[in-house]
Amino acid sequence: MTIDRKKLLITVLLAVSFGVLYRHVITKLVADWWNDDNYSHGFLIVPIALYFAWERRHRFFAAANRPSPLGLVVVIGSIAVLMLGILGSELFLTRISIIGTLVGSVLFLFGWQRLRILAFPLAFLLLMIPLPAIIFNQIAFPLQLLASRAGEFTLRSVDIPVLREGNVLILANTKLEVAEACSGIRSLVSLLTLGIVLGYFTDQRAWVRTLIALSTIPVAIVANGGRVAGTGIAAHSFGAAAAEGFFHEFSGMVVFIVAFAMLMALQQALVRLVPPSEPHRQLELS
Repeated sequence: MTIDRKKLLITVLLAVSFGVLYRHVITKLVADWWNDDNYSHGFLIVPIALYFAWERRHRFFAAANRPSPLGLVVVIGSIAVLMLGILGSELFLTRISIIGTLVGSVLFLFGWQRLRILAFPLAFLLLMIPLPAIIFNQIAFPLQLLASRAGEFTLRSVDIPVLREGNVLILANTKLEVAEACSGIRSLVSLLTLGIVLGYFTDQRAWVRTLIALSTIPVAIVANGGRVAGTGIAAHSFGAAAAEGFFHEFSGMVVFIVAFAMLMALQQALVRLVPPSEPHRQLELS
């Protein structure tokens, strides 16, 4: 048996072991993507990460192949984290150990140089993992208050009487509660994913990609504040029913499209203000 065949056999064995070890974790993770609208974008993360990895295949195989035993230590540590998560019923630990196991496996089989080449696709997989509830709530509540304040400011600007109590907007004919689902965190997580992908495909400069990704935070906040204000205006003009049902859901889709358009406008502005030193390829970045 040649060395290549041995490495292929080890890779297959690791892949099978990974599937057996994480089958329940992955099943529950997919179920959360399906049932939780905050993380429905998770279905796109793995295919996109695989594309990023495939795109790097020439650099990957051209790099020196120097397996590192430290990778085995990382794998063992990640499995320990998995066991702790299972024993403590902590889903986040079981899921984050997936990334650690993948990183350790690449390091063990191929070494540091090849791991660095796959670092971005592996890091991108973090977006598929739901945040722990304690962190999610710490982010969601301030976003609820920001959206409420933005809605209040906009409604007052168009001479609509409104009283805000925390995350509740009191109008003359109804009350609007900016619930967790309306905090904007759903669009923020999805928009962050799209912002990373947009920056990746449109510019090779790391600082531009980082700026586009970070800009998703204020863009999502502004866009969601506009949604709350629009809902308030509709409720004031047409009654409480206008803020519910189809209009509420449809406004969420419209706001997300508008937010993504704002990101694209920012990207175009950056290209015009600071043109890249050499042309880049839109769909085939190394």
